[in-house]
Amino acid sequence: MQLVFDKAAVKVLRKMQPKAAAAMMARLEAIAADPLKDHLNVETMKGMTDAFRLRQGDWRAIYEIDRKAHVMRVIKIGQRGQVYR
Repeated sequence: MQLVFDKAAVKVLRKMQPKAAAAMMARLEAIAADPLKDHLNVETMKGMTDAFRLRQGDWRAIYEIDRKAHVMRVIKIGQRGQVYR
């Protein structure tokens, strides 16, 4: 599945510590390889269809899966208290 990032997600990813950013990218790429599998620290977002939350330490990534287009789109990346706003 293709992994696509929104501009806001890329901006935050670039500001993260290199080690944390690399870990987040590795997790997102692993999920994109097989998005229908159960992954650790991934939960569905309530009130949104095909939207999920990835927890990586104090960081969160919110992404959507478009099954028809075979695209996993990362909408937001942020710290725990700020990403859900």
